Amino acid sequence: MSRYFTKDHEWIEVSGDAATVGITEYAQSQLGDITFVELPEAGASVGKGDSCSVVDSVKAASDVYAPVSGSVTEGNAALEDQPELVNSDAEGAGWLWRMTLSDTSELADLMDEDAYKAYIAEL
Repeated sequence: MSRYFTKDHEWIEVSGDAATVGITEYAQSQLGDITFVELPEAGASVGKGDSCSVVDSVKAASDVYAPVSGSVTEGNAALEDQPELVNSDAEGAGWLWRMTLSDTSELADLMDEDAYKAYIAEL
């Protein structure tokens, strides 16, 4: 599995043409306590950069964008009752949705972990 990151602080973990998407630890730390997560519907087609999800926190509501194009296969149902999973494990159990990629070449535009760490160090 390979993990990639966006400048909007999403992560995507890819295995073949299947992927899991969420927000980074950095993003959740900036948002504060997560109170609600709106997830995309299974079967929804998404384009790279489309707003797919909304994360509400005590500070703000923030859109979460699709890092690549594809089709949503499932949302993380656990977040309906426990949105705080994003705070406690943003890059694990707090994942937002899973998808099938339609164009794996779009991954080339994303950052690897080292590049992402350098990016947030500059913020």
